[in-house]
Amino acid sequence: MDNLEYKKAVLMRLRRIEGQIRGLQRMVEEEVPCSEILTQVAAVTSATKKVSMAIVQGYMEECLARTVRGAEGRQESFKEFHKALSRYIDWA
Repeated sequence: MDNLEYKKAVLMRLRRIEGQIRGLQRMVEEEVPCSEILTQVAAVTSATKKVSMAIVQGYMEECLARTVRGAEGRQESFKEFHKALSRYIDWA
């Protein structure tokens, strides 16, 4: 998947999540039963994890591509990736 396709796919997932969040807001406003709200929260959580994994994968591919192009900046690329991945793992 090229960079443009990757970006479109991530944005499409994020827009879907945005819609789910708006739906959750409506459910709370309309006092929908908690069990239904929690089911939707679980769906949003799952969608968020999926988009974050897509971003991690894209970031990995970017770092690896830089590494293949040459040693210049290689160490810094891996440090950036490690830092970002560490934040993600703490969240996940």
